[in-house]
Amino acid sequence: MSKQINVALIGNPNTGKTSVFNALTGLNQKVGNYPGITVEKKEGICKLPRGVKAHILDLPGTYSLNASSLDENVVIELLLNKNDKDFPDVALIITDVENLKRNLLLFTQIKDLKIPTILAINMADRMNRKGIKLDLEILERRLNTKIALLSTRKNTGIDTLKDLINNYKTISTEPCLDTSTIDTEYFQNLKKAFPNQDLYKLWVVITQDVNFGKIDRNELAIEKFKTKSKSELKRLQQKETIKRYQFINDVLKEGQTIDTANARDLRSKLDRILTHKVFGYLIFFIILLTIFQAIYDWASVPMDFIDGAFASLSHWLKGVLPSGVFTDLLAEGIIPGLGGIVIFIPQIAFLFLFIAVLEESGYMSRVVFLMDRVMRRFGLSGKSVVPLISGTACAIPAIMATRNIENWKERLITILVTPFTTCSARLPVYLIIIALVIPEGRFIGLSYQALSLMLLYLIGFGAAIISAYILDRTLKIRRKTFFVIEMPNYKLPLLKNVVFTVIEKTKSFVLGAGKIILAISIILWFLASFGPGDQFNEADRIVKTEFANQQMDESELQQKIAAHKLEHSYIGLTGRAIEPIIEPLGYDWKIGIAIVCSFAAREVFVGTLATIYSVGNDDEETIKSRMSKEINPVLGVPLFNFASGISLLLFYAFAMQCMSTLAIVKRETNSWKWPILQLVLMSAFAYVVALIAYQLLK
Repeated sequence: MSKQINVALIGNPNTGKTSVFNALTGLNQKVGNYPGITVEKKEGICKLPRGVKAHILDLPGTYSLNASSLDENVVIELLLNKNDKDFPDVALIITDVENLKRNLLLFTQIKDLKIPTILAINMADRMNRKGIKLDLEILERRLNTKIALLSTRKNTGIDTLKDLINNYKTISTEPCLDTSTIDTEYFQNLKKAFPNQDLYKLWVVITQDVNFGKIDRNELAIEKFKTKSKSELKRLQQKETIKRYQFINDVLKEGQTIDTANARDLRSKLDRILTHKVFGYLIFFIILLTIFQAIYDWASVPMDFIDGAFASLSHWLKGVLPSGVFTDLLAEGIIPGLGGIVIFIPQIAFLFLFIAVLEESGYMSRVVFLMDRVMRRFGLSGKSVVPLISGTACAIPAIMATRNIENWKERLITILVTPFTTCSARLPVYLIIIALVIPEGRFIGLSYQALSLMLLYLIGFGAAIISAYILDRTLKIRRKTFFVIEMPNYKLPLLKNVVFTVIEKTKSFVLGAGKIILAISIILWFLASFGPGDQFNEADRIVKTEFANQQMDESELQQKIAAHKLEHSYIGLTGRAIEPIIEPLGYDWKIGIAIVCSFAAREVFVGTLATIYSVGNDDEETIKSRMSKEINPVLGVPLFNFASGISLLLFYAFAMQCMSTLAIVKRETNSWKWPILQLVLMSAFAYVVALIAYQLLK
């Protein structure tokens, strides 16, 4: 049986931690959430010499052991809990060669917890350009550790790092400095109170309680040790930080030299343009527009291919398998359900391709800085702008894109409001209703129909922003009010990292949300394929008797039978049952069925109407013609008039009519609470708005 070493990968944000993780684990990695919380957990396996395996846990980015967020708290809780199955045998601290001084603060703190600690200095390929020289022998001696100099871009130093991990037992666990000198008397009293405990570990637990208050302190019962106030403890923390930086400065004076005359810096010039108060927004808008257009254009070809392939597969299975319930389940339930998962892969892949490129290049930090001032007023982060805009393509990859938002409250609000933005699935519904109820004509050169469509997009975005503002003031979730962001150096994106990100996010969607989408697809198939009583079971005979005197070909007859079956299926009866509820909105039971069916995906609305109205295909003109002839039996006027049309448009603008989105919200929030709340509140709001619109306009 091969031995396994637990390795904790720790470092400040933007030190290339993900690159090192990818270099060590390759595609042998998985992503999930920590149990009970919504912080991302990345782990992978690295094969070492002599059959040893390293279990690499990529911990969230943190600047120090003074936690101020849920992400940072995860790091500290793990490092303080020896009973955790992931407790590290060795800590691997990733630093950036250009920000070594700041990165070493975290290194010295973790080293003082007496965990074997390796220092990995990343981005070594930038040393010559920046005029940096390191004396590794001096640094290793002064920091009492082993150092690996890495360049993930040039793939150097990884083998050295693997050897150090394999021989972690030879690394000294002696602390870098004696922290107790910041207040000798206090630490002596602490030692007397807990003689069997490690002094620095006790100090981290006490200060963690002050900073975050969520640490599990059962192992170290320190509740009674309250000899200092929170403000005094904060001052001691500051003294500790100053003491550590004094030590780090002394070490770097010996072990590092920087020739500033040799350092070429284009960064400040680019920053002046990309974060400009006018040009910055303009450049970002152009980039977003390009991404948005590319997602539409590039994804449409593979999406059409996937759609056609799954439709052909269903048709083929119906032809080769014997007719029966199993064949119907396979051809009409499971295959379309799988198609409903796979069809989103191109959009997800392209969106995360662009996001990974923006992140890797260093531009995303500039976007966050630029947008944060605007978005923060509404309870969002600067990073929220990417999900909100990309939600116009599809809410699913957009909600997955919120993983880049570190603050949980801002991320949750972004997840909850993103479905308000008008996605491409709403377009078929919008286009057919607009064509039906909005008259021809122009206003300042633009057609009324085009203006209506633009207005629906603006309404959706407005609803998202206003909802975010309300949620920010309603949700009782702790959030820091200050905004600090590091501006990393610009660099060419590493192809390997981009590919890993795209594969990981796509796999995450397929395995996570895919199961829920498939399950709901099968349930909807069952409700549409079965029904009680003779009206459903004897549909063939009833329809053939009813239309016996009419000349129609076989395909028309089958359409009539399908429409009759749908009307008397469980889903049809549901449509009939909700008719009294939706009648005040100007809808009948047929629209009711379409609304229920479109929960699978909004665009199903058009296909369902095609079946109900016995139209042979999803041709918009044919369905539109048939819908225009529908009469409201109560009022004796066309069912689809201006009032009912506007009501339906507004209902689809605000309602959560998408099981795939709910599935991904459940996965990203790690709870059913938020998607259910989203479904109920958005549907209720959509109903009220549609009701008011119809009653005012009818």
